[in-house]
Amino acid sequence: MTTKIRHLIASATVAAVASVSGTVQAQPKTPIPQTQAVKNVVLVHGAFADGSGWRGVYDELTGRGYKVSIVQNPLTSLADDVAATRRVLSRQDGPAILVGHSYGGTVITEAGSGPDVAGLVYVAALAPDAGESTLDQFAQISPPPGFIIEEQSDGFGFVNGPKFKEGFAGDTSDADAAFMRDSQVPIAMSAFTAKVTQAAWRAKPSWFVVATEDGAIDPKLLRETARRIGANTEELKGSHVVFLTQPKAVADVIDRAARQAAR
Repeated sequence: MTTKIRHLIASATVAAVASVSGTVQAQPKTPIPQTQAVKNVVLVHGAFADGSGWRGVYDELTGRGYKVSIVQNPLTSLADDVAATRRVLSRQDGPAILVGHSYGGTVITEAGSGPDVAGLVYVAALAPDAGESTLDQFAQISPPPGFIIEEQSDGFGFVNGPKFKEGFAGDTSDADAAFMRDSQVPIAMSAFTAKVTQAAWRAKPSWFVVATEDGAIDPKLLRETARRIGANTEELKGSHVVFLTQPKAVADVIDRAARQAAR
């Protein structure tokens, strides 16, 4: 066999392997079992953001066969955000895993006690007890110094612009952090002082993602909150927006919650 023929065969083999590899990579994710009892997921964003940040998690979960709905909180009051969440829950065709990020954890704590919720997932989130507020949790362990909220004369707050990336999105690119900074949704500061009337985590199984590099909620508070509510906990090295920067890892936790809650 000549050197030229050997070279042609080797090239063809490499091309074939590359083609097969590409085909494998293009295959859809393994779907969840048709018999799985919990197939619905409802995602709730926190303050200073909207639901679009969940896109990566949404893609991961829908690719596995979940029906995923995203709440768009008005951020005008805790009561309004809870009502928005319950409105989406009422549209589900079966039990759901209810997921909250940051202040969204307060929302799901209040909204998630009904029979339509099979479990709760807290992603770098707060989880007050009945009679507590979001601000009460921060009183236990203060936010890191880089997280600064500027309250406006109308009672709504924004995250400080120059400190935005440090406090909110430390592991994103400069361009992504700038976009989030300039598109942030202000929240009525009164939402942070509103007391939770019921704590769904006392009756529902819960899971918790601790973002170890969180610049908005001290990781010590995240760990203490996860311990207090008895959550199945996973730590991910990421910023406050770990769901945005590590969507697959966060989706894996939600997927695991759905499978375990179904049992």
